[in-house]
Amino acid sequence: MAERNLPAFPAAPRGAPGKKTLAGVIGTLAGAVLLFTVVPREESGRTVKATAEASGDVHTRHVAGKQYLRAYKDIVGVVTICDGDTHDVRMGQTATEAECDARLERQLIAHAEPLIRCARPLYGKPNQVAASVSLAYNIGPAGFCRGSVARKINAGDWSGASAAFLLYNRAGGRVNRGLDGRRHREQALFDTDRPPQGAR
Repeated sequence: MAERNLPAFPAAPRGAPGKKTLAGVIGTLAGAVLLFTVVPREESGRTVKATAEASGDVHTRHVAGKQYLRAYKDIVGVVTICDGDTHDVRMGQTATEAECDARLERQLIAHAEPLIRCARPLYGKPNQVAASVSLAYNIGPAGFCRGSVARKINAGDWSGASAAFLLYNRAGGRVNRGLDGRRHREQALFDTDRPPQGAR
């Protein structure tokens, strides 16, 4: 359960110009630390905490559950590996822990960046970004940006955005107990130090 540094992106040395960092994408303040709780057990079998520092460093700490180093099919039949990653995965594929960590960092950035573009008021609001990234990790950035949560955020309706998390609790057309629990946890995180109504 030791915390460890994630490896840098391939062919992008540490601090290289143009290298995207999670902290830079979400707008953390200098010296601030943002804690993401990602990849709930309902989705991948492993719960991970990823800490993004203002320096751009990302650390992960295994919290609970099994890490899937071999590709498997998730609850709706999508081929998945590591921490719920479905990008460029095929059945029979395997990964090392270091490869899973690199995938996780890439996925967090890939999910955070479009959210900040489509729901700009999220920028610099760590708890709301963390909850939104967790939702987007499950429903996809496009689904988030077209959905009720983003619309409410852009309107400054933070209470409405919080309530909208609970709309995404279905798998295969039916309410899924695991997803429902996840949505409630995301909602609770979103409500932590939530901006006042009308804030943009």
